[in-house]
Amino acid sequence: MKEKTQVNDIDRSMYDFRFENKDAYKVHEGLTPAIVEQISKEKKDPAWMEQFRLQALQIYNQMPFPDWGPAIDGLQMDNIVTYVRPNTKMSAKWSEVPAEIKDTFERLGIPQAERKSLAGVGAQFDSELVYHNVKAEVAALGVVYTDLESALHGEYAEMIQKHFMKLVTPRDHKFAALHGAVWSGGSFVYVPPGVSVEIPLQSYFRLNAPGAGQFEHTLIIVDEGAYLHFIEGCSAPKYNVANLHAGCVELYVGKNAKLRYSTIENWSKNMYNLNTKRAKVEDGGVIEWVSGSFGSHVSYLYPMSILAGKGARAEFTGITFAGKGQNLDTGTKVVHNAPETSSYVNTRSISKDGGISTFRSSVVVNRNAENSKSAVSCQSLMLDDISRSDTIPAMDIRTNKADVGHEAKIGRISDEAVFYLMSRGISEEDARAMIVSGFADNVSKELPLEYAVEMNNLIRIEMKGSIG
Repeated sequence: MKEKTQVNDIDRSMYDFRFENKDAYKVHEGLTPAIVEQISKEKKDPAWMEQFRLQALQIYNQMPFPDWGPAIDGLQMDNIVTYVRPNTKMSAKWSEVPAEIKDTFERLGIPQAERKSLAGVGAQFDSELVYHNVKAEVAALGVVYTDLESALHGEYAEMIQKHFMKLVTPRDHKFAALHGAVWSGGSFVYVPPGVSVEIPLQSYFRLNAPGAGQFEHTLIIVDEGAYLHFIEGCSAPKYNVANLHAGCVELYVGKNAKLRYSTIENWSKNMYNLNTKRAKVEDGGVIEWVSGSFGSHVSYLYPMSILAGKGARAEFTGITFAGKGQNLDTGTKVVHNAPETSSYVNTRSISKDGGISTFRSSVVVNRNAENSKSAVSCQSLMLDDISRSDTIPAMDIRTNKADVGHEAKIGRISDEAVFYLMSRGISEEDARAMIVSGFADNVSKELPLEYAVEMNNLIRIEMKGSIG
């Protein structure tokens, strides 16, 4: 049986619709102190935030661009618009959202999901939240779910100032500094001690404007003994100019608390996705990351867990799908900084049609993290002979009293397996789709239901009529 070496590109038509850019206001392209001050004025920042932005800009200008991952030469900050305000104000009523923006989110299924299975939803369009709502019964538990900018001026302002960009600082890397200077939008969540939010909260980020950047900031604090599942989705239409996403996520997980953070990144292939995510976990706390990366031209994405308390746990489950014109550099980092902590990493990556998928993991077990455990498992599947997959693990173990392991597997679809399925009456394209779906199954089953269905549909679209 002759090996098939070509798989066509994905059909992204459901995401590539767009509307005429009727933004009410946007800053000039580029990045200057005057532009940062303009953004700060638009946001009505408190004085400390304006000062923070300008200091972050100084750090940005001093720091070099990363030189170790995929090339980002096509990203020219002089051409990026860092703030675009849509022609609407934020509303808690879906009926008040402008028709063209409402239609965007209707097509993406956000209102339906909210009505069926979500405790609250935030929807961001370009640089601003346009809709935010939380169910009354959840709010009655004392749960706060609002846009970060409103929270900056309310009763939680002091809490935000205490936590904002303390886990991810502007000095971490150049794009963290950029985020600190021009951030806009995003969500603030606070779950009080002992409160369990049984149904998920969700934020969805849509970047509509060409040549723009999106820099939302998500800050979540899950207090002692509390539980939350937070879902994040992202998409954008395709343009022939570069777009940039450099958001930031900071997660604080209290003593014996648990947070599951699920993300589906489905950016278009002109997007540079340079996002930074980090969690700090106290005694007995648990952070669960579920990550799906299906879009963007270039990604740098490595959610980090800092296990700061005794018995803290981290789990990372991820899947990456790199197609034509995509170089997706993803992975995770874990720092064991207390005794009896544990981490488990389980990832799948799929590359086809010349796509490049690189998995990086970094596990650090410090001297004070005795009796800690870590296991990393990553598997890669290449669907043709022109794609590439790499695994780059790093382990820094500073105590003899730790149990750490790593395994990696890289391979291609077996012709024998395809032949076996075809001999049972299954077409070649369906056989290959079944193999890919099976490969991704133990990861996809961890995704929220609607996203797991979407991922399997994407895989089937990949295969349908594309072999040859």
